[in-house]
Amino acid sequence: MDGNRRWAKTVGMARAGAGHRAGADHLADLLRWLEFRGIRHASVYVLSADNIRKRDRDEVDHLFRLIEELVPAWLEESDEWQLHIAGDTTLLPESCATALENAVSATAGRRSHLTRAIGYDAKQEVVDAVRAVLVAGEHPDEAAITSRLPGGPIKDIDLVIRTSGEQRISGFFPWQSQHAEIVFSNKFWPAFDEHDLDLALREFARRRVATHPFRS
Repeated sequence: MDGNRRWAKTVGMARAGAGHRAGADHLADLLRWLEFRGIRHASVYVLSADNIRKRDRDEVDHLFRLIEELVPAWLEESDEWQLHIAGDTTLLPESCATALENAVSATAGRRSHLTRAIGYDAKQEVVDAVRAVLVAGEHPDEAAITSRLPGGPIKDIDLVIRTSGEQRISGFFPWQSQHAEIVFSNKFWPAFDEHDLDLALREFARRRVATHPFRS
């Protein structure tokens, strides 16, 4: 969900925080679009560990407040999505981490699965998964490592959509997206609309048919 700050600037907003707020609110739109299309598994990149460590402190604190404020509101609006967290929540303020933990518990058992990457470090995620396998006394093969990765029950990602015109992955679930199709959108995240989603899904379908013409 990239481009919040740049979107705010293009529409004349003086503060980057307004863009982050618009981007956070826009996630609810995306979830409605996915639900309507029968897509039951989604992963969104909210905040990396590097963002927390390197970005301006006031900006990061604003993001923490948004997460803490909007997660309970999201719970009241939707009964569709079960929340999963990928990332190191010890990097968050205690109140923010608690809000996420409560949301994970409150949404357990829902039929659709939303993984939010918050305080996320892709390399550390794999290291932690390997360590968990070894501590359990198991052989660290692909299946064992995959089973220890955080997030929803389906680990393999089919489609990655990167907004804002940037053409890089930026550490977005590299283990899980090994075989994913990647679609880059020039739209900043708050401006990414339902038509853009359909274009990405159409492109995904076109590539899969071209690669697997005899798959039903």
